[in-house]
Amino acid sequence: MHTVVPRPGRFAGRRRRTLAGLAAAAVLATAGWTVAARSPDQPALASPPGARDVTATLFEWRYDSVATACSSTLGPKGYGLVEVSPPQEHIQGGQWWTSYQPVSYRIAGRLGDGSSFRNMVNACHAAGVKVIADAVVNHMTAGSGTGTGGSSYTKYDYPGYYQVQDFHSCHSPVSNYADRSNVQNCELVNLADLDTGSDYVRGRIAGYLNSLLSMGVDGFRIDGAKHIAAGDLAAIKSKLSNPGVFWVQEVIYGAGEAVQPDEYTGNGDVDEFRAAYDLKRIFTSERLAYLNNWGQSWGYLPSGKARTFVDNWDTERNGSTLNYKYNATYTLANVYMLAWPYGAPNVYSGYEFSDIDAGPPNGGAVSACFSNGWKCQHAWRQIANMVGFRNAVAGTGVTNWWSNGYQAIAFGRGNRGYVAINHESFAVTQTFQTSLPAGTYCDVQHGDRSGGGCTGPTYSVDGSGRFTATVGANDAIALYA
Repeated sequence: MHTVVPRPGRFAGRRRRTLAGLAAAAVLATAGWTVAARSPDQPALASPPGARDVTATLFEWRYDSVATACSSTLGPKGYGLVEVSPPQEHIQGGQWWTSYQPVSYRIAGRLGDGSSFRNMVNACHAAGVKVIADAVVNHMTAGSGTGTGGSSYTKYDYPGYYQVQDFHSCHSPVSNYADRSNVQNCELVNLADLDTGSDYVRGRIAGYLNSLLSMGVDGFRIDGAKHIAAGDLAAIKSKLSNPGVFWVQEVIYGAGEAVQPDEYTGNGDVDEFRAAYDLKRIFTSERLAYLNNWGQSWGYLPSGKARTFVDNWDTERNGSTLNYKYNATYTLANVYMLAWPYGAPNVYSGYEFSDIDAGPPNGGAVSACFSNGWKCQHAWRQIANMVGFRNAVAGTGVTNWWSNGYQAIAFGRGNRGYVAINHESFAVTQTFQTSLPAGTYCDVQHGDRSGGGCTGPTYSVDGSGRFTATVGANDAIALYA
């Protein structure tokens, strides 16, 4: 049995977001909202229960590139949602974090204008993919200048939007995460903190979100939600044209902190950072055999309220989680997350970096995956084909758990699927007991299902549900009916 161990330290409640001439640690957090109540064991309402619940986050992709990805990859591979980076006008600069300093609520950022955004939503919908927009509503900027859309601003004055009275009176950085007022009323890394208790401010934020809803957006990621009182977010959401819209808030867990993720579950789903931290620890320094009960019993949020992930743009840079530089270890962690029935998975797709501040290659234009630094993790066969696996096994529990006691595990999902993951440094040969019906199955880790055939290896399951396979070192096998 797994014993819960201490979580990562104080950095777990912080986020590193470098500003021009400023580097500081800060917390940003995500949770989600649904009006209709649901039991804890239901899947997150990124899509109706039992439907496609996997999100792909295409970080800092231009909207025309997202549209292409929806048509060519996300839709065909079975992703239910795509999360896109903030569309609002923001400060100028090449760094990725400039997208998180809003200047106005016009769609005028580096990733595309209103027309390209609307076209992207339509293209994704045509491919069967819902769109989640990353919404930065906790704060504005840390300085003054001219935004990406030509708007002039100073830290506490945004013509047509906000003036000094619309911000919290604490004009100093957040410094004490044991103090709720300090966390939610002071400034996240010196960013002007909006007074979300003000009905005027709530109305302006709701107006922005409503403009995105009018363009067909299906939901929102609320950036920095930990720094906004849960009640304030509820009040903002009540002003939306669709108060029941899907909404996922960023609320990073920090041991002993005043603001905790479970406060936001009344509003909806929450990104479960602890799950990502633990996947890194297990896959790098402990045993995969411990993963036989990964989920709420480890102290996490209920499955029906959690969005899981292996990494995101903050955690891949601050080292708190795995990232693409971990190679096969990273891939196998994603395979496990997608195969295991906890939470609603979010597959992160970013770009290579050595400078943690570096913005997107080619200004966010993705002419082709795996070129110009674009990693396109959402399209890696071993990850992308597990989306189809997850869709096929939706609604089933874990069956036929097996492990070698160390780094090789296998388990089924009812009578619909079976996955074996080998993180040993040597191949493992095993006769696996499954609940699959007898038949021939395509190994989607090494090939694609094509009509009634398979472009890769196949395995025969006998009438007793058994098959024998050799799983290579740092490799996996996945079968589904």
